[in-house]
Amino acid sequence: MKWDNLNWDDAKYFLAVAREGQMLSAANRLGVSQAKLSRRIASLEQAFDAQLIIRSTSGCELTEDGVGLFATCERIEHEFREATSRIRKPESGVSGTVRIGTPDGFGISFLAPRIHGLIEQYPDLRVQLVPIPRSFSLSQREADIAVMVGRPDNGRLRARKLTDYSLSLYASHDYVKENGTPSNLDEMKFHKLVGYVEDLIFSPALNFNAEISRDWNSALEISSAVGQFEAVRSGAGIGVLHDFMASDKSDLVHILPEINLNRAYWSVWHESMKNTRRVRVVAEYLDKIVKDKTVRFTLSG
Repeated sequence: MKWDNLNWDDAKYFLAVAREGQMLSAANRLGVSQAKLSRRIASLEQAFDAQLIIRSTSGCELTEDGVGLFATCERIEHEFREATSRIRKPESGVSGTVRIGTPDGFGISFLAPRIHGLIEQYPDLRVQLVPIPRSFSLSQREADIAVMVGRPDNGRLRARKLTDYSLSLYASHDYVKENGTPSNLDEMKFHKLVGYVEDLIFSPALNFNAEISRDWNSALEISSAVGQFEAVRSGAGIGVLHDFMASDKSDLVHILPEINLNRAYWSVWHESMKNTRRVRVVAEYLDKIVKDKTVRFTLSG
């Protein structure tokens, strides 16, 4: 490889394609044309004299060399952000109010105990955390930035994948002691089940119970992930819980561990907010705290 031919700016184009998995969505995220994005990727591949991305009609897949470069670029990006944070003064012009809308499981159980770090870094910033289990209208300013389950497929929105996460079946030790443990899905019908209020499920991605079993019949329905979590811990029955909330709780039993659901959290903001620094620093902070490895969002993570 000729170092003189390497343009470090091409790395951000490569990172966008690697993260988005599609040229079009990566181009939209960067605010450039697909033609320019393709040229920059081609320039990077030429500099490395290696194919980094396999393009197809279904999307883009990283080659083995691409996977290695992706890990390196993410590490460099992280270290650069850390250096920027150290060099800049905390009060460097970030002020105003940012409203963050999140699903209640992520917002209450994960984000609420960590959001103070953002205020410490930017003392002139005011943060409003709105963890409610419904969709958000970013265009109507119900939230400035939202954490959503799954990537939105319409609207003038910018989206960035935060993390994959998993869900599994759990019950309390007391419940299992009194009622036993089902050995398969068929035996679940003999147990008390905890789930969402079906007609209040605003996204098919949240219909966890139906995905596990078409015969799922909840004895207790709660339209809140945190509410279900507390109900299951109290011994109300078996429920589908977020693994990052439940897997390390000693009073919970992992039921039928071979059954596992996978979803992803995305941070999303309206196109009109793309140049607003306070929104940008919140998005970067969300990226940072979900990648700090202190929380396992998936059982395999």
